[in-house]
Amino acid sequence: MEQLVTSNADRNSAPHRVVIVGGGFGGLYAAKALGRSKQIEITLIDKRNFHLFQPLLYQVATGKLAPGDISSPLRAILSHYRNVKVLMDEVIDIKPEQHQVVLPTRTLPYDTLIVATGVSHHYFGQDQWAEVAPGLKTVEDAIEMRRRIFRAFEFAEKETDPEKRQAWLTFVVVGAGPTGVELAGALGDLAHHALKHDFRSIDTRETRIFLLEGVDRVLPPYPPDLSAVAAKSLEDLGVTVQTQSLVTGITEDAVTVRQGEQTETIPTKTVLWAAGVRASGMGKVLAERAGATLDRVGRVIVNPDLSVPGQPDIFVVGDLANYAHQGDQPLPGIAPVAMQEGAYVAKLIRRRLRGQEPLPFHYSNVGSLAVIGQNAAVVNLGWLKLSGFIAWLIWVFAHIYYLIEFDNKLIVMIQWFWNYFSRKGGSRLITQEEVTLVHSE
Repeated sequence: MEQLVTSNADRNSAPHRVVIVGGGFGGLYAAKALGRSKQIEITLIDKRNFHLFQPLLYQVATGKLAPGDISSPLRAILSHYRNVKVLMDEVIDIKPEQHQVVLPTRTLPYDTLIVATGVSHHYFGQDQWAEVAPGLKTVEDAIEMRRRIFRAFEFAEKETDPEKRQAWLTFVVVGAGPTGVELAGALGDLAHHALKHDFRSIDTRETRIFLLEGVDRVLPPYPPDLSAVAAKSLEDLGVTVQTQSLVTGITEDAVTVRQGEQTETIPTKTVLWAAGVRASGMGKVLAERAGATLDRVGRVIVNPDLSVPGQPDIFVVGDLANYAHQGDQPLPGIAPVAMQEGAYVAKLIRRRLRGQEPLPFHYSNVGSLAVIGQNAAVVNLGWLKLSGFIAWLIWVFAHIYYLIEFDNKLIVMIQWFWNYFSRKGGSRLITQEEVTLVHSE
């Protein structure tokens, strides 16, 4: 295994080496904030060659946007920062004492390490459900959801048995957080508006959409009044909201749900998972190698400056970080938190190099937004709560603003403008592999 190690003398004279693991919001914002700093040399490592705007993945899953509309090549984003190097690779281990990260074929030295590898799906000990209930964290997940959603309508169109047809026209979304609410709302809009004239043997308005949530309301992090508005908007789109409902079984043909002492079986061919997350494997690596403490879902409990306790040169940002130094609960795993954390660590590094003491991280709450359907959204700014059309406009412009590259902003804005008036999505592809798979069932 090749090792790239420098002597202490070289380290004193060479640029400060920052290695960033993960090209999501946290890692990317750290890299951009450190860009053009002549005394800093940055290496960004990611298994993918692109940055993904995850908040809009559900629109790829429901055919409103194409994957390329919400993805940007990391090299293109960072091409103007000559001190930033991008590696499409995977970090498999960390050696804190040697200040090295381990890749499959070599090691890289660092002076400061930033870990921003995010989270994945969590099935609460029922990992076998992943085969029949895909989650929504990657482009591949979104494409798989899109395949399942549109194949359901296609197979319902040619099914002659009424019960089997209804099973194809029944969708179950598990989890009523922002992702689940937005996904269920998009399905309702798809069935009741976008597809209603496209089929001849079925009426897509007869589609049944169930949104299941274990607690007593949808959007649990939001104020109760906004949760109630969101539930009403979902019901207007034909979504059946079932709270205090625990999923106890998922098969290819049905979902079993328990509400109190009652158990219900919902025949369905399409189950979509939006009910939980767990930390990426880098959390476990940091626990084993750097002595990090993890919470129950594997996130790293960090210091007020986002460093790992006992490791002042290792920082964790984004969804992988459990930051519980501001308020009663850890900061939520949302894009604005990751962006601010990435920019903060970049500023901290520059202050350290100037010999200045860094201040603790403080998240400036920019609010939370969730869209339910066309002209329907909820916005919680803390000091102001909004719903309806104005909230929907705020949601639209906020997401356009945070898209990374100008061409993405332009394409998405044009696509949304067209969809608003035509109510037609432009990316409803079912790949040949999926069609072959379904025919073989």
